[in-house]
Amino acid sequence: MWTIWDVKSDTHSSPSLRWDIFCRVIDNHGDLGVCWRLCADLAQRDHTVRLWVDDASALAWMAPLGCAGVTVYSWPCDEAMQLLTQDKNFQVGDVVVEAFGCELPEAFQALMAQNKPAWVNLEYLSAEDYVARSHGLASPVMSGPAHGMTKWFFFPGFTTETGGLLREPDLLDALTLTHNAHQTRQTKFDRPAWLSALPLDKPISTNERLISLFCYEPKALPALLQQLAQGEEPTRLLVAQGRPSAAVAAATQALNMPTSGTGQLHISQLPYFSQAEFDHLLWACDFNFVRGEDSLVRALWAGKPFVWHIYPQDDLAHHDKLHAFEAVLDMPADLSQFHAIWNGLKTGPLPALSRATLGRWRSWGSQAQQRLLAQTDLTTQLLRFVAQKR
Repeated sequence: MWTIWDVKSDTHSSPSLRWDIFCRVIDNHGDLGVCWRLCADLAQRDHTVRLWVDDASALAWMAPLGCAGVTVYSWPCDEAMQLLTQDKNFQVGDVVVEAFGCELPEAFQALMAQNKPAWVNLEYLSAEDYVARSHGLASPVMSGPAHGMTKWFFFPGFTTETGGLLREPDLLDALTLTHNAHQTRQTKFDRPAWLSALPLDKPISTNERLISLFCYEPKALPALLQQLAQGEEPTRLLVAQGRPSAAVAAATQALNMPTSGTGQLHISQLPYFSQAEFDHLLWACDFNFVRGEDSLVRALWAGKPFVWHIYPQDDLAHHDKLHAFEAVLDMPADLSQFHAIWNGLKTGPLPALSRATLGRWRSWGSQAQQRLLAQTDLTTQLLRFVAQKR
């Protein structure tokens, strides 16, 4: 089934556009996570979105309440898509987004050639130099059903020469800093209440340092667990479901450590979180381990110190990508060293997560957040870009 859009809504001075966003889930659902955030952000700005995805199963926990204005459709085989697009009531959107280079169905491309929507290839996030050079470039379609059309490259990034980062207009409202007469910082996010509601094996103590863990399978994970167990203060490690949970289970077994931790370390398993609740987790913790693209951006908006487990690639291209990220945000040397060991670029002991070290890294995280907040967010930039190309 599909939605037949009411074109009368496009008569406003600032039209609400109709979007078709295509996404293939490669692994880990990261591509879907980025696409869902974009869809929801567009819908909150009064646009209508169809999300075409080949595996929407993760949305059951990622976005259990859905989003008004976003409809999810299974990306069918080419034969089914051809039958669908032959229906006289089917309309291609004003904008078609090909997320991360996924190949659009030929039957859909044929309709695009007739209706001429703006065609955007949303690329992966990187801080490397080629991003600024490639952002906004045209790619003429030289063959196939959409021959003669132009595809436009749109690159997220960390500088004003790129497409920016996904950030909903109201994202930081819950964390807006206010000052009272004594100049103390206050937030609207009720951290104690949120933490107390978590379904954990053991209630969190007020003297525990909180660290979230969302990773792949870093070789340095056993060393991290040992360091935390022998640390200077009690630490609660909050472990995300899936690969992080499995990695911790393997690490504790290799260390002959109880699955709940030992010494100064207590390990708690988290449930699957929606994207909104994952944001809350990052806000609530003192230090965050994140992975991939979506959680990296959310860690930046949280303004807390973090370590990024970049997606590993066989050709080691992720090494240059990591170095570029560290450089563009002026990462402290010891935090860069932690990244290098965590991502397997170097060997050696992990820098100690002492109170003084986390304090310095916290200042860096806050500075990085403020620096990026000064830039225009991705969706706003994308809307401006599309307005120029339609």
